[in-house]
Amino acid sequence: MVIDSGEWFSEVCEEGGSAFSLKLGSKVHEEQSPYQRIAIYETARFGHLMTIDGFVMLTGRDNFIYHEMMAHPALFTHPDPRRVVIIGGGDCGTLREVLRHPGVEHVTQVDIDERVTRLAEKYFPELCESNDDPRAELLFADGIQWVKDAPAGSIDVIMVDSTDPIGPAEGLFREPFYRDCLRVLTERGVVVQQSESPLYHTEAIILPLHRRVREAGFAASVALHFPQCSYPSGWWTATLSARSGDPRAFREADARDRGFETRYYNADIHRGALAQPEFLRRRLESL
Repeated sequence: MVIDSGEWFSEVCEEGGSAFSLKLGSKVHEEQSPYQRIAIYETARFGHLMTIDGFVMLTGRDNFIYHEMMAHPALFTHPDPRRVVIIGGGDCGTLREVLRHPGVEHVTQVDIDERVTRLAEKYFPELCESNDDPRAELLFADGIQWVKDAPAGSIDVIMVDSTDPIGPAEGLFREPFYRDCLRVLTERGVVVQQSESPLYHTEAIILPLHRRVREAGFAASVALHFPQCSYPSGWWTATLSARSGDPRAFREADARDRGFETRYYNADIHRGALAQPEFLRRRLESL
């Protein structure tokens, strides 16, 4: 449920019994795309706010945490990532972070809704500054079908930068999609997927996701933890799954000497994000 009073935007999280609010300036754009309702607001302290179907997608102030944690842990976990696909990610922030890695040769971003990208180009231009990089390919299509059609062993890292598991994104949280990801990945390939809040969504989303990737044939999976104040509870996860090997192992020296600037991610953050709170560790070990 969303409450837009004209002065405050509030997203109510019924399952958590909480709400997150932002003081608004004005609504600068709203439209119904073929897939979802997109709105853009000016806020008092958080820059522009994008919502989709009433849910906060990103703000200008804190999106860097999410985008850096979607991109860099997975890329430093793979031994030599060259070919990357982003499923979703229409705001292009994750794409920008991926392209900071000079060893990446090609990134395909597949988002079903072109309007998200076009609005990001207008209202979040800093996220789209790498869209013209010759290594980037932007496709506006069904990401589930794209993975199904991709050649076996053709991708090193898959990043599932999706909305909540409802509507167009629901199929991205199901086992058939993970089986297709496993087939498409190279031997040391990894998948990273946003996986909601451990305070609110452990039973409904996080545990089923880990169970399904393992049933699909992945060797192991781990939750990466990071703060995200504009999402429900302010505590978020991404799930990192490895086709082979241990997703907790990463190129720590390369992460320390990465050769590009970040605002949140570093090697210590990566190591810390792998630490599991006791309640979640016990539940994951029970799978």
